[in-house]
Amino acid sequence: MRIAMDSTGWAGSMGGDFTLTKNTARIFSANAYGTVQLKTKKNLYLFLGNYGFLKGDTEKFIDNAFLHFRFDHSLTSFLQWEFFVQYQNNKITKIAKRFLLGSGPRFKLPTPEKLKTFLGIDFMYEYEEEISAPVITHRVFRNSSYLAFTYKPTAYLQLVSTTFYQPRLDQFSDFRILNQETATFTITKKLSVTLNWDFLYDAVPVADIPKDNFTFSTGFKYLFNP
Repeated sequence: MRIAMDSTGWAGSMGGDFTLTKNTARIFSANAYGTVQLKTKKNLYLFLGNYGFLKGDTEKFIDNAFLHFRFDHSLTSFLQWEFFVQYQNNKITKIAKRFLLGSGPRFKLPTPEKLKTFLGIDFMYEYEEEISAPVITHRVFRNSSYLAFTYKPTAYLQLVSTTFYQPRLDQFSDFRILNQETATFTITKKLSVTLNWDFLYDAVPVADIPKDNFTFSTGFKYLFNP
């Protein structure tokens, strides 16, 4: 979600998509999201937000909300230190609330000119409440390592792949694997069309939720002040 910038200053993006999801039921959803970013010589401040409307097989409901703040400080040309805080909820996966707080190094790996590769090794505290009666809570520490690729073969196409591995530090059999693939097709300097694939495998999911689920979506993205 970082916005490529040739200079310092503010930038942002907003967009939306329509989604068909296979999870515990077939679900149609419409989502809106926004990004605000401030870049200085040494620091990056990134704010993300997402809000979704979903229609299930037999009911309509608001499914999820997501807020994320990340701060990156450049130590060298290839090493940053990052901090993040996140809040989310998701009715479909029965998460009443999940709060994350974490930090760790982010490395820029040597690659060809059109390819950028980053490796993050973060550690985080996770507080989670399930949608259940009585309410079940979890307080755990996890590793949150990720590998991210950005490939731009032409001026009109960008491919981004990000994969997270999040094992619980005191119980490695409790882990999550998250993968997101995004293709962005530029229409104008400001407006793009996106294709998105999201996959989640949770070895120990909430309640009776399946261990794996996926989402495929297509939508648009609008940049301002890049």
